[in-house]
Amino acid sequence: MTTKARNMWFLVVGLIVCFGVAGFVSFYASSDPDGLEFVAEQEGFIETAQDSAVAGSALADYAVVGVADERLSVGIAGIIGVIITAVVAFGLFWWLGKRKASTTTSA
Repeated sequence: MTTKARNMWFLVVGLIVCFGVAGFVSFYASSDPDGLEFVAEQEGFIETAQDSAVAGSALADYAVVGVADERLSVGIAGIIGVIITAVVAFGLFWWLGKRKASTTTSA
């Protein structure tokens, strides 16, 4: 197996694992408040909290708006998050690799 094939295999398996975790396991994540929310409750200033500017967005509260089944809604939101993260990461790596290759050939 060539290095390129091994890298592609690693990438595909990694994406499958990410989709599995985001799509299925994420529903079982802790429902406890995150660190900032926990401290705000403990210190007594949670009532001063305000919704963020994107609180009404399609993926607010780690769920997809309009999907009635909570488990499915959280799973879809997780998969969408993995796709967005992968596209940004691969685009960034591609762009940085292209920049490095152009500076190497011009030097």
